[in-house]
Amino acid sequence: MKISYLNDGFFSRLETLSTTLRADLAGFFGGKHLVKTYGQTVEFADYREYMLGDDIRRIDWNLYSRFEKFFLKLFTDERQMHTQVFLDCSASMGRDLDEKSAYAFAVAAALGYLSVHNMDKVSYKLIKGDAADDPYGTIVGKRAFFNAISGLSSVAFDGECDLKKAIVNTPNPGNNDGLTVIISDFFTDSDWKGAIDYLCYKKRQVLLIQVLTPEEIDPSYTGRVNLIDSESVDVADEKNMKIKIDRSSLEAYRMAMEEHTSDLKHFCNSRGAAFVTVCTNEPVERVLFKELLKVGIIE
Repeated sequence: MKISYLNDGFFSRLETLSTTLRADLAGFFGGKHLVKTYGQTVEFADYREYMLGDDIRRIDWNLYSRFEKFFLKLFTDERQMHTQVFLDCSASMGRDLDEKSAYAFAVAAALGYLSVHNMDKVSYKLIKGDAADDPYGTIVGKRAFFNAISGLSSVAFDGECDLKKAIVNTPNPGNNDGLTVIISDFFTDSDWKGAIDYLCYKKRQVLLIQVLTPEEIDPSYTGRVNLIDSESVDVADEKNMKIKIDRSSLEAYRMAMEEHTSDLKHFCNSRGAAFVTVCTNEPVERVLFKELLKVGIIE
Protein backbone atom coordinates (compact mmCIF):
# COMPACT_ATOMS: atom_id res chain seq x y z
CA MET A 1 0.00 0.00 0.00
CA LYS A 2 1.29 3.43 -0.89
CA ILE A 3 -0.68 5.17 1.83
CA SER A 4 -0.24 4.32 5.51
CA TYR A 5 -1.84 5.81 8.58
CA LEU A 6 0.07 3.62 11.01
CA ASN A 7 2.96 4.88 13.13
CA ASP A 8 4.04 4.94 16.76
CA GLY A 9 2.09 8.11 17.47
CA PHE A 10 -1.09 6.58 16.06
CA PHE A 11 -0.94 3.57 18.37
CA SER A 12 0.10 5.59 21.42
CA ARG A 13 -3.02 7.75 21.06
CA LEU A 14 -5.18 4.61 21.20
CA GLU A 15 -3.94 3.49 24.61
CA THR A 16 -6.43 5.72 26.45
CA LEU A 17 -9.35 3.79 24.91
CA SER A 18 -10.85 0.37 25.51
CA THR A 19 -13.54 -1.70 23.83
CA THR A 20 -16.72 -2.40 25.74
CA LEU A 21 -19.60 -4.86 25.56
CA ARG A 22 -23.28 -4.32 26.23
CA ALA A 23 -23.98 -7.86 27.44
CA ASP A 24 -22.50 -10.57 29.66
CA LEU A 25 -19.48 -12.31 28.19
CA ALA A 26 -19.04 -16.07 27.99
CA GLY A 27 -15.39 -15.95 26.99
CA PHE A 28 -12.25 -17.11 28.74
CA PHE A 29 -11.03 -15.91 32.14
CA GLY A 30 -8.17 -13.48 32.43
CA GLY A 31 -9.44 -10.44 30.55
CA LYS A 32 -10.51 -7.02 31.74
CA HIS A 33 -14.26 -7.12 31.06
CA LEU A 34 -16.41 -7.32 34.19
CA VAL A 35 -19.43 -9.61 33.88
CA LYS A 36 -22.40 -10.27 36.14
CA THR A 37 -21.28 -13.75 37.13
CA TYR A 38 -19.08 -14.23 40.18
CA GLY A 39 -15.45 -15.19 39.94
CA GLN A 40 -11.96 -14.82 41.37
CA THR A 41 -11.04 -11.13 41.17
CA VAL A 42 -10.22 -9.04 44.25
CA GLU A 43 -13.24 -6.79 43.78
CA PHE A 44 -15.94 -7.67 46.33
CA ALA A 45 -19.49 -8.10 44.94
CA ASP A 46 -21.82 -9.78 47.49
CA TYR A 47 -22.38 -12.50 50.09
CA ARG A 48 -24.36 -15.73 50.06
CA GLU A 49 -24.91 -18.52 52.57
CA TYR A 50 -22.47 -21.42 52.65
CA MET A 51 -23.61 -24.61 50.92
CA LEU A 52 -22.17 -28.09 51.22
CA GLY A 53 -19.22 -28.43 48.85
CA ASP A 54 -18.29 -24.71 48.80
CA ASP A 55 -14.68 -23.67 49.29
CA ILE A 56 -14.31 -23.02 53.04
CA ARG A 57 -11.46 -20.60 52.33
CA ARG A 58 -14.05 -18.11 51.10
CA ILE A 59 -16.03 -18.08 54.36
CA ASP A 60 -16.19 -14.68 56.03
CA TRP A 61 -15.39 -15.49 59.67
CA ASN A 62 -16.22 -11.98 60.84
CA LEU A 63 -19.83 -12.53 59.76
CA TYR A 64 -19.85 -15.93 61.43
CA SER A 65 -18.86 -14.33 64.75
CA ARG A 66 -21.81 -11.95 64.46
CA PHE A 67 -24.55 -14.23 63.10
CA GLU A 68 -23.24 -17.73 63.87
CA LYS A 69 -23.94 -18.67 60.28
CA PHE A 70 -21.52 -19.32 57.44
CA PHE A 71 -21.43 -16.80 54.59
CA LEU A 72 -19.21 -16.82 51.50
CA LYS A 73 -17.63 -13.74 49.98
CA LEU A 74 -18.42 -13.33 46.28
CA PHE A 75 -16.16 -11.43 43.91
CA THR A 76 -16.69 -10.06 40.42
CA ASP A 77 -15.54 -12.05 37.42
CA GLU A 78 -13.51 -10.79 34.47
CA ARG A 79 -13.48 -12.35 31.04
CA GLN A 80 -11.36 -12.08 27.91
CA MET A 81 -13.17 -10.83 24.82
CA HIS A 82 -12.51 -12.14 21.32
CA THR A 83 -12.65 -9.41 18.66
CA GLN A 84 -13.16 -10.69 15.12
CA VAL A 85 -12.51 -8.23 12.30
CA PHE A 86 -13.95 -9.18 8.90
CA LEU A 87 -12.29 -7.06 6.21
CA ASP A 88 -13.92 -6.83 2.78
CA CYS A 89 -11.07 -7.44 0.31
CA SER A 90 -13.13 -7.01 -2.86
CA ALA A 91 -11.99 -4.81 -5.74
CA SER A 92 -14.31 -1.93 -4.83
CA MET A 93 -12.40 -1.57 -1.56
CA GLY A 94 -8.98 -1.33 -3.15
CA ARG A 95 -8.54 -1.30 -6.90
CA ASP A 96 -7.18 2.14 -7.84
CA LEU A 97 -8.31 3.35 -4.43
CA ASP A 98 -5.23 3.10 -2.23
CA GLU A 99 -6.65 5.64 0.20
CA LYS A 100 -9.74 3.48 0.77
CA SER A 101 -7.94 0.20 1.38
CA ALA A 102 -5.32 1.93 3.56
CA TYR A 103 -8.05 3.62 5.58
CA ALA A 104 -9.96 0.35 6.08
CA PHE A 105 -6.72 -1.35 7.07
CA ALA A 106 -5.94 1.42 9.60
CA VAL A 107 -9.37 1.07 11.22
CA ALA A 108 -8.92 -2.72 11.40
CA ALA A 109 -5.45 -2.30 12.92
CA ALA A 110 -6.70 0.23 15.46
CA LEU A 111 -9.47 -2.08 16.67
CA GLY A 112 -7.02 -4.96 16.88
CA TYR A 113 -4.56 -2.89 18.87
CA LEU A 114 -7.28 -1.84 21.32
CA SER A 115 -8.08 -5.52 21.85
CA VAL A 116 -4.56 -6.75 22.58
CA HIS A 117 -3.77 -3.64 24.65
CA ASN A 118 -6.72 -4.52 26.88
CA MET A 119 -5.67 -8.18 27.23
CA ASP A 120 -8.25 -9.42 24.71
CA LYS A 121 -7.83 -11.63 21.65
CA VAL A 122 -8.22 -10.55 18.03
CA SER A 123 -8.42 -12.32 14.69
CA TYR A 124 -8.55 -10.96 11.15
CA LYS A 125 -10.83 -12.57 8.57
CA LEU A 126 -10.09 -11.48 5.00
CA ILE A 127 -13.23 -11.85 2.88
CA LYS A 128 -12.52 -12.90 -0.68
CA GLY A 129 -15.35 -14.38 -2.72
CA ASP A 130 -17.48 -16.58 -0.49
CA ALA A 131 -14.71 -17.42 1.99
CA ALA A 132 -12.96 -15.62 4.83
CA ASP A 133 -9.23 -16.32 4.98
CA ASP A 134 -7.74 -16.40 8.50
CA PRO A 135 -3.98 -16.09 7.88
CA TYR A 136 -2.86 -15.36 11.45
CA GLY A 137 -5.29 -17.26 13.67
CA THR A 138 -6.05 -15.93 17.13
CA ILE A 139 -3.70 -13.09 18.08
CA VAL A 140 -2.80 -12.52 21.73
CA GLY A 141 -0.29 -9.89 22.81
CA LYS A 142 1.28 -6.90 21.09
CA ARG A 143 4.23 -8.75 19.58
CA ALA A 144 1.95 -11.16 17.72
CA PHE A 145 -0.29 -8.26 16.74
CA PHE A 146 2.49 -6.21 15.11
CA ASN A 147 3.76 -9.30 13.29
CA ALA A 148 0.27 -9.81 11.89
CA ILE A 149 -0.39 -6.28 10.69
CA SER A 150 2.98 -6.13 8.94
CA GLY A 151 1.70 -8.97 6.78
CA LEU A 152 -1.77 -7.50 6.35
CA SER A 153 -0.27 -4.46 4.61
CA SER A 154 0.34 -6.59 1.52
CA VAL A 155 -3.25 -7.85 1.19
CA ALA A 156 -4.59 -7.71 -2.38
CA PHE A 157 -8.05 -6.25 -2.98
CA ASP A 158 -9.75 -7.82 -6.01
CA GLY A 159 -12.78 -9.76 -7.17
CA GLU A 160 -16.14 -9.81 -5.39
CA CYS A 161 -17.23 -10.85 -1.91
CA ASP A 162 -20.23 -12.64 -0.45
CA LEU A 163 -20.55 -11.39 3.12
CA LYS A 164 -23.09 -13.93 4.32
CA LYS A 165 -21.43 -17.06 2.92
CA ALA A 166 -17.98 -15.94 4.07
CA ILE A 167 -19.13 -15.24 7.63
CA VAL A 168 -21.46 -18.22 8.00
CA ASN A 169 -18.76 -20.59 6.70
CA THR A 170 -16.13 -19.25 9.10
CA PRO A 171 -14.96 -22.03 11.46
CA ASN A 172 -15.42 -21.33 15.16
CA PRO A 173 -17.25 -17.99 14.87
CA GLY A 174 -17.61 -17.86 18.64
CA ASN A 175 -20.72 -17.74 20.76
CA ASN A 176 -21.42 -14.85 23.14
CA ASP A 177 -17.71 -14.21 23.55
CA GLY A 178 -17.05 -10.82 22.04
CA LEU A 179 -17.28 -8.33 19.20
CA THR A 180 -17.52 -8.93 15.45
CA VAL A 181 -16.59 -6.00 13.19
CA ILE A 182 -17.37 -5.93 9.46
CA ILE A 183 -15.40 -3.30 7.52
CA SER A 184 -16.72 -2.77 4.00
CA ASP A 185 -18.22 -0.26 1.60
CA PHE A 186 -21.23 -2.62 1.42
CA PHE A 187 -21.41 -2.17 -2.35
CA THR A 188 -22.52 -5.76 -2.73
CA ASP A 189 -25.46 -7.80 -3.96
CA SER A 190 -24.78 -10.43 -1.30
CA ASP A 191 -27.08 -11.02 1.66
CA TRP A 192 -25.40 -8.76 4.24
CA LYS A 193 -28.58 -8.81 6.33
CA GLY A 194 -28.31 -12.57 6.63
CA ALA A 195 -24.73 -12.18 7.86
CA ILE A 196 -25.86 -9.83 10.65
CA ASP A 197 -28.73 -12.13 11.62
CA TYR A 198 -26.31 -15.06 11.85
CA LEU A 199 -23.91 -13.14 14.11
CA CYS A 200 -26.79 -12.02 16.33
CA TYR A 201 -27.94 -15.65 16.54
CA LYS A 202 -24.42 -16.51 17.76
CA LYS A 203 -24.86 -13.76 20.41
CA ARG A 204 -21.97 -11.74 19.08
CA GLN A 205 -21.95 -7.99 19.52
CA VAL A 206 -21.86 -6.60 15.98
CA LEU A 207 -20.36 -3.43 14.51
CA LEU A 208 -20.58 -2.45 10.83
CA ILE A 209 -18.15 0.19 9.56
CA GLN A 210 -18.96 1.51 6.09
CA VAL A 211 -15.88 3.07 4.46
CA LEU A 212 -16.49 5.49 1.58
CA THR A 213 -14.38 7.96 -0.38
CA PRO A 214 -15.48 11.58 -0.89
CA GLU A 215 -16.09 10.81 -4.58
CA GLU A 216 -18.41 7.94 -3.68
CA ILE A 217 -20.41 10.13 -1.33
CA ASP A 218 -20.58 13.18 -3.61
CA PRO A 219 -19.37 12.38 -7.15
CA SER A 220 -18.29 15.18 -9.45
CA TYR A 221 -18.53 13.38 -12.79
CA THR A 222 -20.24 15.20 -15.65
CA GLY A 223 -20.81 14.55 -19.32
CA ARG A 224 -20.46 11.21 -21.08
CA VAL A 225 -18.47 8.63 -19.17
CA ASN A 226 -17.81 4.89 -19.20
CA LEU A 227 -18.86 3.34 -15.90
CA ILE A 228 -16.88 0.15 -15.25
CA ASP A 229 -17.72 -2.15 -12.36
CA SER A 230 -14.39 -2.62 -10.58
CA GLU A 231 -15.40 -6.16 -9.53
CA SER A 232 -16.42 -7.25 -13.02
CA VAL A 233 -14.11 -9.62 -14.90
CA ASP A 234 -16.10 -9.42 -18.12
CA VAL A 235 -15.95 -6.25 -20.21
CA ALA A 236 -19.40 -7.12 -21.60
CA ASP A 237 -20.93 -7.29 -18.11
CA GLU A 238 -24.31 -5.54 -18.05
CA LYS A 239 -23.11 -3.53 -15.04
CA ASN A 240 -20.63 -1.75 -17.31
CA MET A 241 -22.24 1.01 -19.33
CA LYS A 242 -21.80 4.27 -21.15
CA ILE A 243 -23.92 7.02 -19.68
CA LYS A 244 -24.39 10.74 -19.80
CA ILE A 245 -24.23 12.21 -16.33
CA ASP A 246 -26.14 15.40 -15.67
CA ARG A 247 -27.50 17.11 -12.57
CA SER A 248 -30.55 14.85 -12.35
CA SER A 249 -28.34 11.75 -12.58
CA LEU A 250 -26.15 12.98 -9.73
CA GLU A 251 -29.20 13.76 -7.61
CA ALA A 252 -30.60 10.28 -8.25
CA TYR A 253 -27.26 8.76 -7.25
CA ARG A 254 -27.14 10.76 -4.02
CA MET A 255 -30.69 9.70 -3.15
CA ALA A 256 -29.85 6.05 -3.84
CA MET A 257 -26.72 6.28 -1.69
CA GLU A 258 -28.65 7.88 1.18
CA GLU A 259 -31.32 5.18 0.91
CA HIS A 260 -28.72 2.41 0.96
CA THR A 261 -26.94 3.87 4.01
CA SER A 262 -30.27 4.43 5.76
CA ASP A 263 -31.23 0.79 5.12
CA LEU A 264 -27.95 -0.36 6.68
CA LYS A 265 -28.47 1.85 9.71
CA HIS A 266 -32.10 0.94 10.34
CA PHE A 267 -31.51 -2.79 9.91
CA CYS A 268 -28.59 -2.68 12.35
CA ASN A 269 -30.70 -0.76 14.86
CA SER A 270 -33.45 -3.38 14.56
CA ARG A 271 -30.95 -6.12 15.43
CA GLY A 272 -29.14 -4.29 18.23
CA ALA A 273 -26.01 -3.91 16.09
CA ALA A 274 -23.94 -0.74 15.79
CA PHE A 275 -23.34 1.02 12.48
CA VAL A 276 -21.15 3.94 11.44
CA THR A 277 -20.30 5.47 8.07
CA VAL A 278 -16.85 7.01 7.67
CA CYS A 279 -15.22 8.99 4.88
CA THR A 280 -11.55 8.58 4.00
CA ASN A 281 -10.95 12.33 4.18
CA GLU A 282 -11.64 12.23 7.93
CA PRO A 283 -8.84 11.39 10.40
CA VAL A 284 -8.95 7.76 11.51
CA GLU A 285 -8.83 8.95 15.11
CA ARG A 286 -12.15 10.71 14.57
CA VAL A 287 -13.75 7.35 13.80
CA LEU A 288 -12.49 5.99 17.10
CA PHE A 289 -12.77 8.97 19.41
CA LYS A 290 -16.11 10.21 18.12
CA GLU A 291 -18.09 7.75 16.04
CA LEU A 292 -17.36 4.57 18.02
CA LEU A 293 -17.73 6.40 21.32
CA LYS A 294 -21.11 7.62 20.08
CA VAL A 295 -22.40 4.09 19.43
CA GLY A 296 -20.92 2.74 22.65
CA ILE A 297 -18.32 0.35 21.22
CA ILE A 298 -15.38 1.97 22.99
CA GLU A 299 -15.03 3.98 26.17
